[in-house]
Parts: sequence; structure tokens; C-alpha cells
Amino acid sequence: MQSNTPEKDYRLATIQKMSKLLDNQFKIGKFKFGIDPILNIIPVAGDFVGFIMSILLIITMIKHGASGKLVFKMVRNAALDALVGTIPILGTIFDFGFKANARNVKLLQEHYTQNMHHGSAANEIKKLILWVLIFGFVILIVVVYLSYLLFDWIIKNPESFF
Repeated sequence: MQSNTPEKDYRLATIQKMSKLLDNQFKIGKFKFGIDPILNIIPVAGDFVGFIMSILLIITMIKHGASGKLVFKMVRNAALDALVGTIPILGTIFDFGFKANARNVKLLQEHYTQNMHHGSAANEIKKLILWVLIFGFVILIVVVYLSYLLFDWIIKNPESFF
């Protein structure tokens, strides 16, 4: 399909409306937000509903020709939004600023209009694995260090522990 066909323009407009509802529907001053961060005020259920809505939006984009590489980037955005969203208070604040659905629509627009984000997700998956390994290694170092501090404290203060 050509990027300027009426059918593609209609589909893109529909996806943009759904994204706007989720991320930018309301405005207070210069600050825009949608129902996604409002839903996330409800612990767990709000995050779950917001994530499902994001995934439905991604499925719609897949049906309209999103490449594997593009889908990977969109799922990564939705997953990051959902994971950080589970952290009380910080997650809600993050959700007001991150706007995963708006980011995904921008990616889709770039895909349609600028011929970007085509191809396989293989390289993106390799990058993700590398970042997960680095993050896991950092977490391991922190846990080992905190364990060392705890055992050191126990050895120096046995009367406090026993």
C-alpha cells in the first residue's frame, strides 16, 4: 500500500484517535494526559487495563502492516510503560510523561510516511538481551554488596541480631 492512500490515511487517523484517548485527551494548562495514567491510579487493575488497551492498539497496527522491527519497538514501549507503571506513585508519574501509545503512533507514522522501522526484529532482540544482561549484572553486584554489608553488620553486632 502507498503511504498516501485514503484507506491507510483512515486507518492511521483511527489509530491516532485511540492513542489520543489513552495519552493526550485532556489538557490542564499546557499539560496533556489521557485515560491511561488515570487508570493507573487504580493499583494493578489500572495498569492491566492500560496494558491491554496498548496491546490492542499494537494488534491494530500489526493488522495494518507494521513490520517485525516496528512491532518489537512498540511492544517494548508498552511493556516499559506497564512495568514502571506497577511502581506505586513513581509509576503513575512516569505514565503521565512517557505516553507509550503516542510514541507507538509516532513510530507507525514514521513507518508509513518516512519508510522507517522496516525489517526483522532480530537486531532489536539482541540489543534487548544485551541490556537485560547488563541490568542483571548491575543488580547482582548491588545484591552482593548489600549482602556483604548485612553480614558485616551481623558479625560486628551479634547481640543486636541474636
